[in-house]
Amino acid sequence: MTHQSQHLSLAHFAPVLHTFRLHSPLVHCMTNDVVQNFTANVLLALNASPAMVIDAEEAAEFSRIADALLINVGTLTRERQQAMQAAVIAAQEAGTPWTLDPVAVGALTLRSNFCQQLLSQQPAVIRGNASEILALAQQASGGRGVDTLHQADAALDAALDAAQQLAETWNTLVIVTGEVDYATDGQRTLAISGGSPLMTRVVGTGCALSAVVAGFSSLPGDRLMNIATACQVMALSGEKAAALATGPGSFATAFIDALWTLEVEHEAH
Repeated sequence: MTHQSQHLSLAHFAPVLHTFRLHSPLVHCMTNDVVQNFTANVLLALNASPAMVIDAEEAAEFSRIADALLINVGTLTRERQQAMQAAVIAAQEAGTPWTLDPVAVGALTLRSNFCQQLLSQQPAVIRGNASEILALAQQASGGRGVDTLHQADAALDAALDAAQQLAETWNTLVIVTGEVDYATDGQRTLAISGGSPLMTRVVGTGCALSAVVAGFSSLPGDRLMNIATACQVMALSGEKAAALATGPGSFATAFIDALWTLEVEHEAH
């Protein structure tokens, strides 16, 4: 299938990022243990406010006051599943947009079943790689941890089909990340180019993207354009950091700095 997609224009980029920094959204991150620190630093560098509240009772209470909620199942446990479920229900009741990052869905039973359950609870956004989106749409299973095995054009087409199907079926927005990121509402699809291979050599860039997407989903205006801008923010920062870095360690530091300085450069153009 041939997919018609529109490339995100940088003309949309600076004003949306400016609005994000101005709103400084409070993002409730129920994310995996491996990436909490990096995720918090990414959000702080963009002038957002991260919070990692994981107790079931507190999570439900907090998601009512947060601007956005992230559910990332990377290090899922049964206890954490209960806390996430409580937070999602409270977010729904409060009208808080929540984002699902279905890490390694399709490969493991607990998270696969849980993510399928969550689809009916109105996520504002789903963000995953091609393998995860295919598995979530029940068109494929497997995947190797958090890495995508679907790199060929045919598999990307299948993932985009799955993304559009998920978006239409569940009235949500879906982001498929890879060498090019795609954001779709089932009808419109935006393509976001850029980034760096070094982003795959630092733990947490994908998970942090989901947190940034969650924050951008809380902004007023065109939500599809807003979440595509979140992808562009990360891609441009990755490019800038890669130009300065000598390896993954220096890249991680340069990436945080690039997020911090990004707005100033693009407002000047």
